[in-house]
Amino acid sequence: MPQRTCLGCRQVKSKGELIRVVNNGGKADLDLSGKKPGRGAYVCPSGSCWEKAFKGNRLENALKAQVLQEDKVKLLQYSKKLWSK
Repeated sequence: MPQRTCLGCRQVKSKGELIRVVNNGGKADLDLSGKKPGRGAYVCPSGSCWEKAFKGNRLENALKAQVLQEDKVKLLQYSKKLWSK
């Protein structure tokens, strides 16, 4: 199984344990299938990791693109659904 590093906690985990965020033509989007084209970054499904991923420019640096505010809001809304599970 391929290994990836979480943007938040920096732990190496299997690709299937993490959620992929992809730079899809200048928009940051979720890639739940893991197969969308574009540069991707991985985050654990925990609230603290999502918060850390948005601190500073971690997500922007990983995607090598600026993340629009509307995309950040959409991603944070998704992550809050994960926290409530």
